[in-house]
Amino acid sequence: MALAPKIVARQTQSLAMTPQLQQAIKLLQLSNIELATFVDEQLEKNPLLERGTGEENRRDEDVAEAASPDASMQMDAPAAAQADLDVPAHSVSDDSASDNIGASASDVGGTIDFSKGAGSGRPLSEGYDAAANAVAEVTLQDYLREQFAHLTLSKADRPVADYLLGVIDDSGYLREETEALALSLGVTPSRIASVITQLQTLEPTGVFARTLSECLAMQLAETDDLDDANQALLANLDLLARHDLTKLTKLCGVELDDLKDRVLHLRTLSPKPGQAFGGGAVSGLEPDVFVRETPNGGWAVELNSDTLPRVLVNKRYYREIQAASADDETAREFLSECHQSASWLVKSLDQRARTILKVASEIVRQQDAFFAYGVDHMRPLKLKDVSEAIQMHESTVSRVTSGKFMATPRGTVELKFFFTASIPSTSGGEGHSAESVRHRIQTLVEEETDVKSVKSDDRIVELLRSHGVDIARRTVAKYRDVLGIPSSVERRRIIRNRI
Repeated sequence: MALAPKIVARQTQSLAMTPQLQQAIKLLQLSNIELATFVDEQLEKNPLLERGTGEENRRDEDVAEAASPDASMQMDAPAAAQADLDVPAHSVSDDSASDNIGASASDVGGTIDFSKGAGSGRPLSEGYDAAANAVAEVTLQDYLREQFAHLTLSKADRPVADYLLGVIDDSGYLREETEALALSLGVTPSRIASVITQLQTLEPTGVFARTLSECLAMQLAETDDLDDANQALLANLDLLARHDLTKLTKLCGVELDDLKDRVLHLRTLSPKPGQAFGGGAVSGLEPDVFVRETPNGGWAVELNSDTLPRVLVNKRYYREIQAASADDETAREFLSECHQSASWLVKSLDQRARTILKVASEIVRQQDAFFAYGVDHMRPLKLKDVSEAIQMHESTVSRVTSGKFMATPRGTVELKFFFTASIPSTSGGEGHSAESVRHRIQTLVEEETDVKSVKSDDRIVELLRSHGVDIARRTVAKYRDVLGIPSSVERRRIIRNRI
């Protein structure tokens, strides 16, 4: 049998990752801040794209409402269990209605009603308070710069001081090493240290400190309280954190009562002197989804329209340029690419918003007990559970829940917060979520008021199993470490030496 090259026709099926599909996947995993940056870049590149305004989107809404009067879905409890959360497709305005095609992703909305949970558990607040999730604007740098006139800085050292002013954090600390700063500025470490010494004379006392010990030492020195005993105390703050007062009394060379007085004085100092001013305006956390309790005891799930960019395709401008470039093939190809790219961006933004809403709504449905009763009632939930319920791929759900936040009456949390491992039940029934078990462990520890009430890990295991949680001792120890809870031995020492 002779071997020879042949041309054979075969028919196969494969998934092609087109640029449009890649863009849709990319947009899905972006956070609201990253999405805004991406859209700004596209607006600069594509002449057919323009940022939408309320009036322009309102015109598109009018057309959409004519086709589908209700853009949200009201479902009772039995129907919600099986209902598909896809809202009616957004209607694109034709030429007679508007010369713009707009992405109204911010207008996608949905409401889910549950019969259980209404009026149960602790009262839930209504709405979302943006002020509770924002940090007030502060101007530490401006406050410090005003004091520069009182410093004896040379003309050569002033740029060094300006640079150091720009690298302190909101607490007023200078976290970078002196050698690294000297290397960045091309000066000697001794010169950096000299400028820092002058900057540390500024108010509030403690700014430009490199460590907590140095910050507190500066404040003690201002009141002439930085004696040998306090210096030893500041050098061993790790022992103070563990409430090991016995060892501290030996290191400081003082009696226990004297040590307690010194610790009380330390607590009057400011560990973060710049906190009252900070390092500038810090924007608050912007949630992607809101969850509110409805009057009938259900839950309303809606997108945060403020975080969703409104983008329009200017069809009028497209037609004008198309007519003007009828004889220019290169211009026509460029214009066609811009129009295709703009249209795909509009569709991708709309699909992204609908997907986020769909996933968030399913999470609320699965974890409705959390919203009604609290974290103790969270159910074990996996990405697979949500993906199967809404008939989407698990990787899609993973992208949606990464870096997306939900504002609820119980606080603003990341969507991934609701996905937690399952701890088996002693009765063989439905398991317990790991988050709820961690919360129970923390609650048990918070109940400890004296040395006798401190619970060992074995005792916590017994108490959890009495409530139907089948958990191992090593798991309790692991969760305790995650929560930052000391061991029972250290907790007894803390209570015994409590001041």
